Amino acid sequence: QLEGIDGLHFHTMCEQNSDTLERTMEVVEAKFGPYFHQMKWINFGGGHHITRADYDVDRLIGIVNRIKSTYDVQVYLEPGEAIALNTGFLVTEVMDLINNQMDLAIIDASAACHMPDVIEMPYRPEIIGSKKPGELPYTYRLGGLTCLAGDIIGDYAFEEPLKIGDRLVFTDMAHYTMVKNNTFNGVNLPSIALVNDEGIRVLKDFGYEDYKRRL
Repeated sequence: QLEGIDGLHFHTMCEQNSDTLERTMEVVEAKFGPYFHQMKWINFGGGHHITRADYDVDRLIGIVNRIKSTYDVQVYLEPGEAIALNTGFLVTEVMDLINNQMDLAIIDASAACHMPDVIEMPYRPEIIGSKKPGELPYTYRLGGLTCLAGDIIGDYAFEEPLKIGDRLVFTDMAHYTMVKNNTFNGVNLPSIALVNDEGIRVLKDFGYEDYKRRL
């Protein structure tokens, strides 16, 4: 008996298809199935890449319906990055160029402040028009504008040498950006804009008062 507990939650997936959930459910039911009949809900966690082109939605529906009918429970899925997969741009500008064993470019954005998953996961976000180091003539290491020694976005190659004032556009930046960003060093948050057929409309700008309210 699990007195006082209405539901069970597991989170075992990351950017995966429904066949992974199917294998997970085999183990979860084998170990915890006897408790399911006491529950009101089961949470399958996040990591379901539902909007990916090759995602098997029918398999997911089958799993959810089977669990609901077998155990008479409500099934929850956490939204995850799938709701914003391959959406959102972070537009940055080159502020300074130096050479210290390799070419370095400092931009007006920060891995620590604006894309913390670059440091935490880590991962390398894509930039429009760039490739991996050495695949184009000019390779740069991109650094953020904070004092953090590890505020490094990564190494990128470009067709032409970068110049101060050049715009660099990071892609697939909608997920985990607004919910995890911060104002370390007093660095401002990027404005939020909506792009559609009518053009670009700025929805929100940030300033000192926003920084002050977070303290």
